[in-house]
Amino acid sequence: MIKGRLAQRMARVAGDNTSERVLIAASFVNRIGNGLFNAASALYFTLVVGLPAVQVGAALTVAGLIGLLAGIPGGHLADRRGPRTIMMLALLVQAVSMSALVFVESWGALTAIATVDQLAAAVGGAAWGALVVRVGTDRPAAFRAKLRTYVNLGVVMGTIGSGIAVTVNSRTAYTVLILGNAASFALCALLLFLLPNYKPLPKPQQQRRWIALRDRPFVVFTALYGAMGLQYTTVSLLLPIWIAQHTDAPPWTVATVFALNSGFCVLLQTRIGSRIETPRQGGRAFRTAGLLFLVSCPLMALAAYTPMWAAACLLVVAIFIHSLGEIWESSGGFALGFGLAPDHAQGQYQGLLGLGFSAGQALAPAVLTTVVLGLGTPGWLLLGAFFAVVGAAGPAIEQWGARTRPTDAASATQPRTEHDGAPA
Repeated sequence: MIKGRLAQRMARVAGDNTSERVLIAASFVNRIGNGLFNAASALYFTLVVGLPAVQVGAALTVAGLIGLLAGIPGGHLADRRGPRTIMMLALLVQAVSMSALVFVESWGALTAIATVDQLAAAVGGAAWGALVVRVGTDRPAAFRAKLRTYVNLGVVMGTIGSGIAVTVNSRTAYTVLILGNAASFALCALLLFLLPNYKPLPKPQQQRRWIALRDRPFVVFTALYGAMGLQYTTVSLLLPIWIAQHTDAPPWTVATVFALNSGFCVLLQTRIGSRIETPRQGGRAFRTAGLLFLVSCPLMALAAYTPMWAAACLLVVAIFIHSLGEIWESSGGFALGFGLAPDHAQGQYQGLLGLGFSAGQALAPAVLTTVVLGLGTPGWLLLGAFFAVVGAAGPAIEQWGARTRPTDAASATQPRTEHDGAPA
């Protein structure tokens, strides 16, 4: 009896039903592949292929900007053709395009292949959002928190693998990383066969096609979500430069900060995120995230004015607070992003949200390195205030969105309690 209960609890750690466990496993596998590739891709193209860093950056920028165009149409396609089907097709395209990168020898080839990959990634991201809604119907917040926990864990594991390849530093090692990422896309697509083939949900009559673009509260929230996304680049780009150039912290502090950020998110995401289910809770979580960033950013700046070990300790405290902010921000984004969208158009809405986030990530390096680093400590204080102001708008956006939801879509803001779609 005790063994049976223990096994039951262990099974529920990775999801409350088979569909949840399948999607978590698929996402976990995919993110391991992403972690393998993303951390070492720039080194492969510059050191192995021999392309100048400027050309690599230009190719990836062009591909990323073109990829932004596919999110909303891809999400609309997922709404009308079924999210599982569209996501599987997008994953297979990414598997092929990723494999093709091992043959890249020129800037033009890299740009073309990366563009195909980014277009498929935008379509797949929108379809993934719609699929998450269809799978996580019983307790959507708890499911999305678990999903994000395993996604973070997958990235960490993949990054460890990429570190081994970087240490070996040979064409063969980097090729294994690329093909490993390609295999993760293919395996993820195969795992999705185990999900029900969710059918498109009927849409209201006389509804215009691009409903998400006409939803002003959601469009504003998309802009705020993209702006708040600068917090990710703060940890991945801004903080390492600040530590190296402006503090006396030991060199290993940079790697420690990365590891702690990932570890805190893995350990606390489910505990915190599972309690943020409704759009109203999401708006408040967004505000809480902004206040946490308001505290973490000055602490990061303060590390420049303390002795070596004090700076290291201060940065650990700062990254813990920042990680809490990241968890509240992502959970609030889930609750608002999914909760304000009608069920029949989740793909289109998630495509719009992905466009806003990606646009913010594209602008983040330029904004953070010129404004924040350029101003120094005042720049960090300005950044923290910026996050607080953006987060403070969360409750107002939720209230505006709640007032403008159509009556027949009111159910979109509440968790659904039964699964739909026939098994594949």
